[in-house]
Amino acid sequence: MPTLRPHDLLWLTDREALEGANEEWVTSQWRPALPVVVRRDVERDGRVPVGVRGMRRDQRAAGWVNPASVKRVVSPEALSSRDLLLNSPFVSMPPVQGAVQLASRPWAWRWGITGSVGYTLATEVPVMHAASDLDLLVRCPQPIAKEALAEWQSLTDKLLCRADTQIETPYGAFALAEWLREKRVLLKTNQGPQLVVNPWQPEDNG
Repeated sequence: MPTLRPHDLLWLTDREALEGANEEWVTSQWRPALPVVVRRDVERDGRVPVGVRGMRRDQRAAGWVNPASVKRVVSPEALSSRDLLLNSPFVSMPPVQGAVQLASRPWAWRWGITGSVGYTLATEVPVMHAASDLDLLVRCPQPIAKEALAEWQSLTDKLLCRADTQIETPYGAFALAEWLREKRVLLKTNQGPQLVVNPWQPEDNG
């Protein structure tokens, strides 16, 4: 089993594998054929924190799963394949067109698609619509110069849809747009948000 990271989509062995998430809509809508998504939280007795997505924007539920109950994992990076995007039944929609533009360029980092667009690409369940945001993730295990990531931001600002990029460091994730304009940035970690100067060295808060 690979290391499970926030935004990974997980398919479970059976309904009983999902612990918690006892909301009524989860009982009626969720089934093991649909994935749950890894979320940020402190692990509980080896359980992985996950979220369940419903058909409506307000339908989100938090739960936990035993890693032994995970039978399939799809990462955000797997969903940014140009071939997958071009062959998607949703290829004509603005968020997917935006992803195709990004996938047509070489980048010095690994990136992926999360949110409703990623979920739709992975499942073909149409929770995405024409006006959906394109939620993006860029893996940056080592610091990257702002100038390099500014090129990415400049391109995403010109897409046919609104795009939001989260930068993933070993300590958590932060919003690229905020980091490019502010001296401090909100780093989302498993222990909660931290306002930091350097997202790659959050203990050094300036």
